[in-house]
Amino acid sequence: MVATGSSDDEAGTQWAALAGVTAALAMFGAAQGLSYPLFTLLMQRQGMSPAAIGLSAAMMPFGLILSASFVPAAVRLVGARTLAVGCSLTGALCFLAIGYLQDWVAWFVLRFIVGVVINPLYILGELWALSLAPPSRRGRVMGVFNTLMGAGYAAGPLILIAVGTSGWAPFIAGIAGFALCAAILRAVSSRLAGFEDDGEPSGGIVGFARLAPALLLAVLVSAAVQQSTYALIPVFGSGYGLPETVLAALVTALSLGNILLQIPLGLLAERFGGRAMIVFCALATAVCAFLLPVLITTLLVWPVLVVMGAVGYGVYTMALVELGSRFKGTMLVAGNAAFALMWGAGGIVGPPGAGMLMQAIGPLGLPAVIAGLDVLLVVFALYRSFKRRSS
Repeated sequence: MVATGSSDDEAGTQWAALAGVTAALAMFGAAQGLSYPLFTLLMQRQGMSPAAIGLSAAMMPFGLILSASFVPAAVRLVGARTLAVGCSLTGALCFLAIGYLQDWVAWFVLRFIVGVVINPLYILGELWALSLAPPSRRGRVMGVFNTLMGAGYAAGPLILIAVGTSGWAPFIAGIAGFALCAAILRAVSSRLAGFEDDGEPSGGIVGFARLAPALLLAVLVSAAVQQSTYALIPVFGSGYGLPETVLAALVTALSLGNILLQIPLGLLAERFGGRAMIVFCALATAVCAFLLPVLITTLLVWPVLVVMGAVGYGVYTMALVELGSRFKGTMLVAGNAAFALMWGAGGIVGPPGAGMLMQAIGPLGLPAVIAGLDVLLVVFALYRSFKRRSS
């Protein structure tokens, strides 16, 4: 009886820690979601050109990419808990400096620093969620985690609407998001796995890439597809003569699917496995892409977009589930750092590539890129599965 009670207490504490990590990352997501429209509006107010605004926005993903390879070493050096809390507090200080300086030149540097410090939060948050989740429930846990992360990110612009863009109010909201993230992580830190003490060898990102190239391609494709779709679906719709109000709603439909359907996809991953679900989500995304030009001017385009938003990001969620199933300890850290690197790379190559093809062949360029990338992923994933079974 004592052992059972102890086990129940431990499980309850584990779920509490998981809830704390999820809440912390949702706060962080809201602060980040607030930052993008805030900086755009403030720089427009200062008379900055669209090119300069776009370059400033690129500083954050640039920081994400450059910092990814250093996260495993930082975890070993200072510990995962200290790194996460320190990065949260540094993010709050960056927002304080951004609000104080009100200088677009300084913002370039500060937004780069924000990209550097939020990367460990992304990586460690996902790692803790994977590690705290019971293996039999990992799919649904990651579905819930990504759903709440998406909801937090979507709440950012709503907070901006509530507090406005003038004065210190929006910056205080951003500071509060990072500070709450730090406070919650500190409060649950005693139950968070550290990853730095397992003593397992790790070849870093390069070593992980040799072991799981299909997972990295899945992340690259998911990032390229998601960011290309969100950036260019309004351009695609305008090519078919849709009004501006409908163009904005296209993006909303994608986001709705992303938020609502990650949990059902996670439940399917528990039944069929992460690897099989990567192939399924990629195939479903390709089918949706083929349907877009056919249905764009009909009411049927709305359910297609909802499903497309879900399965397009679902490729990444399923890759996380597979990562947690196959790797532990330092290799899990290296793998998630590699995921962060590939997500940034997908965001850099996807939208420009899709935009250039759309410029060359018209609106069909977007679904062509989406379908092409997902078919490539399916072929490579099946090839890797065949090769693993053969060896």
